[in-house]
Amino acid sequence: MSELVINNKNQVSHINPEIYGHFSEHLGRCIYEGIYVGEDSDIKNVNGMRCDVVEALKELKVPLLRWPGGCFADEYHWKDGIGPKENRKKMVNTHWGGVVEDNSFGTHEFFELCRQLGCKTYINGNVGSGTVQEMSEWVEYMTFEGVSPMADLRKKNGHKEPWTIDYFGVGNENWGCGGNMRPSYYADLYRRFQTYVRVYNPDKPIKKVCGGANVDDFHWTKTVLDVTHDHTPPQFHGFMDGLSLHYYVHPEGWEIKGSATDFDEEVWYKTLNKALFMDELVTKHGHIMDQYDPDKNIGMIVDEWGTWYTCEPGTNPGFLYQQNTIRDALVAGITLNVFNKHSDRVKMANLAQMVNVLQAVLLTEGDKMIKTPTYHVMHQYRYHQDGELLDSSLTGVEEITVGEWSVPKVTESVSVDKDGIITLTVNNLSIKDKETVSVTFADGDYEVIEATQVTGEIHAHNTFDAPEVVTEEAFTSYECAENKATLTLAPSSVTMIRFKSK
Repeated sequence: MSELVINNKNQVSHINPEIYGHFSEHLGRCIYEGIYVGEDSDIKNVNGMRCDVVEALKELKVPLLRWPGGCFADEYHWKDGIGPKENRKKMVNTHWGGVVEDNSFGTHEFFELCRQLGCKTYINGNVGSGTVQEMSEWVEYMTFEGVSPMADLRKKNGHKEPWTIDYFGVGNENWGCGGNMRPSYYADLYRRFQTYVRVYNPDKPIKKVCGGANVDDFHWTKTVLDVTHDHTPPQFHGFMDGLSLHYYVHPEGWEIKGSATDFDEEVWYKTLNKALFMDELVTKHGHIMDQYDPDKNIGMIVDEWGTWYTCEPGTNPGFLYQQNTIRDALVAGITLNVFNKHSDRVKMANLAQMVNVLQAVLLTEGDKMIKTPTYHVMHQYRYHQDGELLDSSLTGVEEITVGEWSVPKVTESVSVDKDGIITLTVNNLSIKDKETVSVTFADGDYEVIEATQVTGEIHAHNTFDAPEVVTEEAFTSYECAENKATLTLAPSSVTMIRFKSK
């Protein structure tokens, strides 16, 4: 039996809603067919956005969306994606499948999507193949209210009022697809480019995100911070508000990756072990950031995370389309618990990607749409958004070892919202065994007001012929008495329980 003590009077840190952010890149069928079908499509849409997809995403309370990449961001030239669609330039998407990008989804369409979702905006600028002028004019086009060449161009293209950019990424993966740069060189470029990301409305500041490390490249993190923090401007508000980190779980390594649906018991635990590596990455990169930013004013922005498998047989390998099983549900539960636990430093995270790509929450095929196991976990965890992390202590947790891979049987995180309702999310990583968890509240008596679980055989997944094999279902295996609760968790499960004071 595992024992969880919740110190419900000790609030540790604020859980930014943006930790539950999403990522949409011009990659495969994420945007085209997945989100955007055009105004003339037979698929029900509003201004080109699929109604079924938008409604499903709104149920997740999507707090923020990142666009247009990814690797695509550093070959994207924004002026190609504005104005009448018939006049927009066509280009080859050299990163993803070599297909023609017709730019029918551009700046105006992105902001329309965010309007429909009711979410914040995160734009990634082009440092790899773009110019300072291009980036500066894009910001002017999007956010300047007065009379200027770019503001006038926006008005000419049908949008009188300026939009709000909540976050702006100065380049993406500049250690790789964004230019194969050395950290010191990129850091100097960051200093230059961010200068021209102008804030035209002081009431709507743009938070600037610096391009951070790939996985455990701690040298990149340290060097970038050395170079960016050796002069006075970093002391000014808005020089750097976030530093990114990218990490994907590849069960069989970068080259092979492994199947999304065909795996054995050892690969299950290998995958979850690699998901747990996120905790070490956040901790170690965080320690480096502490040397330059002890007050944690710079957020860690994990703007790409998730599983990355070999693409589904018969699909374009450049489209990164993969299925999504109970294994992905556990990866999501583990990772989101890690972010919650580190919410003093992690201020945003973006699941890669939203629809039809990598660890997507939704899959589409023509006019059909299905919710993946990861979708249901994100739906469970939505209650953590804008909550306060509570101090919690988990003891007596069994270690599971298969081959060379070990994982704890249980992981958890706990938060409280402004109404005093406590949300506990807890994962049972065991394939075969149930787990009993004894929950004790340090102060007060609580009752359960809502409880759900996502569980099933480890390979279980939804298809267009069988869309509800995995769902979020009621969880009833608990007992409450005074300040205690006893939970019996199903094998391979993600469980969410909400408690209210009696």
